[in-house]
Amino acid sequence: MTVLCQSQTESHFAVIKMSYLRHFAVTKLTYFLLGTLFNLTKYIPLLILNIPLGGIMKLMRTTVVSVMVATFSLTTLSVFATTSLTGAGATFPAPVYAKWADSYQKETGNKVNYQGIGSSGGVKQILANTVDFGASDAPLSDEKLAADGLFQFPTVIGGVVLAVNIPGIKSGELTLDGKTLGDIYLGKVKKWNDPAITKLNPGVKLPEQDIAVVRRADGSGTSFVFTNYLSKVNEEWKEKVGVGSTVSWPVGLGGKGNDGIAAFVQRLTGSIGYVEYAYAKQNHLAYTKLVSADGNVVSPTEVSFSAAARKAAWHKTFAQDLTNQSGEHAWPITSTTFILVHKQQKDSVKGAEVLKFFDWTYENGSKQANDLDYATLPKEVVEQVRAAWKTHVKDSSGKALY
Repeated sequence: MTVLCQSQTESHFAVIKMSYLRHFAVTKLTYFLLGTLFNLTKYIPLLILNIPLGGIMKLMRTTVVSVMVATFSLTTLSVFATTSLTGAGATFPAPVYAKWADSYQKETGNKVNYQGIGSSGGVKQILANTVDFGASDAPLSDEKLAADGLFQFPTVIGGVVLAVNIPGIKSGELTLDGKTLGDIYLGKVKKWNDPAITKLNPGVKLPEQDIAVVRRADGSGTSFVFTNYLSKVNEEWKEKVGVGSTVSWPVGLGGKGNDGIAAFVQRLTGSIGYVEYAYAKQNHLAYTKLVSADGNVVSPTEVSFSAAARKAAWHKTFAQDLTNQSGEHAWPITSTTFILVHKQQKDSVKGAEVLKFFDWTYENGSKQANDLDYATLPKEVVEQVRAAWKTHVKDSSGKALY
């Protein structure tokens, strides 16, 4: 019988070891176990001299099987130690959700994949059970929530701004009021030097240029917020168009998502479009000031968004209407945005992980939200949400998941 020398045996097994480790990403403990197995090979020549072949093979089979079982068990534990979540819906909060998801994965290893497809799409997907959570800027009614077995809760507060592309006009240099803004979107005010606009902007040189109106083409919670505001400040808009995630727009080019509106405004001279504030800043778009409910000229900031939410009756319902609120600095087109989950979770692990993720955002996500000019919820509202999770979100046996 040919017996390999110790150095040859080690060389052959070293090659096998490196090949195995390259093809399987396992835990450090698994590496240790595999290393132990391969290190045993250095004693094979000695074993061959003293143990019958059948005994050698039995010993090696037992060792290999034991290590493979341990490896499989540890790999399985490693795979199932992390959870991957999917969510879809509103583009309004997408910038901050992306930041939160990235930080959460780095801290916990758990992945959150969020797709900004519009609020209407988010509602459809949660109802179809194709995502773990949906997102909408337009709150669902209590009747709709009850009928579909859903629970909704707020995450952050943000503002819708009017982005403009007017030669020579920078952010904050142009002011609009609700009546004039409504007339622009009704197609009644057609040029940037219209008297209705120049009256609000004495000393500002405005071009005799057609206004290119840009609006959403998809079902949109941002549109819901915007049309809700216009219906409060422009009577003709209220009567002819009204409020909705989708409406019959009198004029305008349609863009998909907040990013679609931003792209249109960025490349179309003379345009105006409504977007969540972060999109205007990220795309370096000029945006207007607005006249508030109290008659003050205000700018969009995290402070002005918080001011609009200061008088909200959160204890009555999370679905607060924050547009055109009174307050010295209150931004007129402010909104909270919502997450939708099933009250009875078929997958209790993922259901619990959704709540853990948003609990983490409440606890750790404030700076990232503020950096993107979103306002965080008041602490008492966060505690109300956490209490509501215990009451409303449960597994199939009725056990609370938070």
